[in-house]
Amino acid sequence: MKDTDRSKKQVPLRLSPTLYAEISKWAEEDYRSLSGQIEYLLSACVKKRRGGEKKEEE
Repeated sequence: MKDTDRSKKQVPLRLSPTLYAEISKWAEEDYRSLSGQIEYLLSACVKKRRGGEKKEEE
């Protein structure tokens, strides 16, 4: 784990009530906090994007 990964940055985030409810329910199903679920989803999107960029470069 990198040193920069150890300290978390706080980011204000506005979500629609519908999106909040969906992510909150999903987090509960995955036994994560809402914040943890959002971080998980963002990380998955970044990994997917990186993979897509690498394939395009080849």
